Amino acid sequence: MRILLVEDDPDLSRQLKLTLGDAGYAVDHAPDGEEAQFLGETEPYDAVILDLGLPKVDGVSVLERWRRGNVATPVLILTARGAWSDKVAGFDAGADDYLAKPFHTEELLARLRALLRRSAGHAAPSLSCGALRLDPRAARASVNGEPLRLTSLEYRLLHYMMMHQGRVIGRTELVEHLYDQDFDRDSNTIEVFIGRLRKKLGADRIETVRGLGYRLAPLPGEDNA
Repeated sequence: MRILLVEDDPDLSRQLKLTLGDAGYAVDHAPDGEEAQFLGETEPYDAVILDLGLPKVDGVSVLERWRRGNVATPVLILTARGAWSDKVAGFDAGADDYLAKPFHTEELLARLRALLRRSAGHAAPSLSCGALRLDPRAARASVNGEPLRLTSLEYRLLHYMMMHQGRVIGRTELVEHLYDQDFDRDSNTIEVFIGRLRKKLGADRIETVRGLGYRLAPLPGEDNA
C-alpha cells in the first residue's frame, strides 16, 4: 500500500517514513502544501497523512482542492492544532480521520490500517482469502495456519492483492501502489514477485488474466469464513 506523507517537520518526517516503511508501506514525502497538492492529484495513493500547518499552502486548502478535483483518497489529518473548530474545519474539508500531536506511532498505524480497511470495504482487522490469512497489525501471513516467509516487497504485493481480492489488477496498478516515487519502477519485476508468491501460496491461488493482469481469489471449495 502506498502512502503520501505531508509533513514539514524534517525530524518527524524521517521518523514517520521509517515507521511506515517498517510497517510495510511505500511512502512518498511532501514537505509543503504545493508539492502535496500536485502529488495528490497525479499519483494513485492508497491514503494520505496530512499536516495542517504547512508552508506555501495550508493543509485544509490542499484537502479542499483535492476534493473539488474529485480526489477521493482517504486522508488522515495529523496536526498540532487541537481546537475543536480546527477538527471541524478538517472534517468539513473532506478528511476521514484526525490525530492530534503529540501522538503514539502505534495509534497512527492503527488509524491508518482502519482507514485503508474502510476504503477497501473490509470490516475485520485481518484479511482472509480461503486458507490464506494476512494480519496487517503484525505484517504476517499464513496458509492453513503455516506462517509464510515473505520479503518486504512480496508482503506489499500480497497485502494489496488481498485488499482487492476477486478483482483483476493490472501490472501498472501494482507498480503504482507497491513502489514509492524514488524507486526505479519496472513492471516486468511484478512477474518475478508473482512467481515467488505462487511458489509460497500455491500455483493456482493467483490467476493470470491474459492481457489484463492478475486476480487473487479463494480456491474452489474454500471460503473466507
